[in-house]
Amino acid sequence: MRWEELRWPELADDRGGVAILPLGAVEAHGPHLPLGTDCLIAEAMARDAARRLSEAGIRALVLPTLAYAPAPFAQEFPGTLSIRPATLAALVLDLAESLAARGVGVLALANAHFDPAQVAALREAAVRVVDRGRPRLAFPDLTRRELASGLGEEFRSGACHAGRYETSIVLAERPDLVSEAERVRLPALPVSLSAAARAGQTGFREAGLAAAYCGDPAAASAAEGRELVARLGEILARAVRAVLAPPGEDPIPEENRS
Repeated sequence: MRWEELRWPELADDRGGVAILPLGAVEAHGPHLPLGTDCLIAEAMARDAARRLSEAGIRALVLPTLAYAPAPFAQEFPGTLSIRPATLAALVLDLAESLAARGVGVLALANAHFDPAQVAALREAAVRVVDRGRPRLAFPDLTRRELASGLGEEFRSGACHAGRYETSIVLAERPDLVSEAERVRLPALPVSLSAAARAGQTGFREAGLAAAYCGDPAAASAAEGRELVARLGEILARAVRAVLAPPGEDPIPEENRS
């Protein structure tokens, strides 16, 4: 259920629930994917998690997607829109404060944009939200090794910008936005953006992404995309349940695991 599609009386007595914020970006994603790819992935993750939580008896609403993000790595490509990291951190903090005033119990972040500037800003904001104590925060940081390990070898390698991982999800969610003619002709490009960032590189072209992609988009499939969305939704739902569960309780009962 989407927050913006409700009428205010439907939220008048809704206290203690979960609000899921999809976080994406507007940036170049190869010659075959739309600029809003990260938004599509974040929304799919949020939607699947909300469904899982609802089935477990936990009311969860998906907030409007935060599409604008720090995107300095893609800044040199047409279409990319980038904001300052401090702007993102302030927006998340202000939104958390507003949700707390509305009585929302948990803010869950569904982030699908992994520019180092974005990740750093969200980590900073997360610490400050947790320090405030309200609302409680669920933020599964997919750049952490223990979570990345469940999203495929390409994702773990860091060579996943507009590659097999992201292209598969867009094929599952919005195949009409994928240029098949471009996708199938792209050669695999095993360049790790995470390694490039650690080496001090700051842009796609400097890192070797001349067409704003890495990984293997030609190997993508809608079937794999659907599996990935399910994994993302499970990761986020588990993070929310971990926040809500009493100490020592398994955040996902056996019967609700997939």
